[in-house]
Amino acid sequence: MNENFPPPLPGNPPQPKTSGLAILSLVLGILSVALGIVCIGFIFTIPAIICGHIALSKIERSGGALEGRGLAIAGFVTGYASLALILLMVPIAIPNFVKARETSMMNACINNLRQIDAAKNEWALEHGKKPGDVPTAQDLTPYFKNGAFPTCPAGGTYTIGPVGENPTCSVPRHKLPQYGL
Repeated sequence: MNENFPPPLPGNPPQPKTSGLAILSLVLGILSVALGIVCIGFIFTIPAIICGHIALSKIERSGGALEGRGLAIAGFVTGYASLALILLMVPIAIPNFVKARETSMMNACINNLRQIDAAKNEWALEHGKKPGDVPTAQDLTPYFKNGAFPTCPAGGTYTIGPVGENPTCSVPRHKLPQYGL
């Protein structure tokens, strides 16, 4: 895209126009920084940088017909600042997301173990079983809301165990808390 601007007429110098691309770059840069806090600013980051560089190049080639050099620079600088913030937040955010996911799966598993324990106790009461008797998963299925034995979200295997003992999961740290009297 080669833009040729006509030479200025003698006696009446033309007023330079502000580059629309420079303004767009600044707006995108501000959006990228402002919305970077809520993790959607990255959508505007690269366009702000590209528009700022293109606008600055056009302004410099225009021979004074375009202005907005400061706007273009501010646009790509805010875009770069947003990019830097994103690159700093990613190494912090990813481990926290992984930890939150593991904690969520552990809590879901513990909830399943509680449901298994409650079903086991109901089964024992309804069938006159005593501590030490061991039900099967098929024995407990009618006591679950959806009619299916729960599964560990982390892929573990549940051991029902005898009445009077907590059920267990094969995944470490997925266990019912022990309450002492």
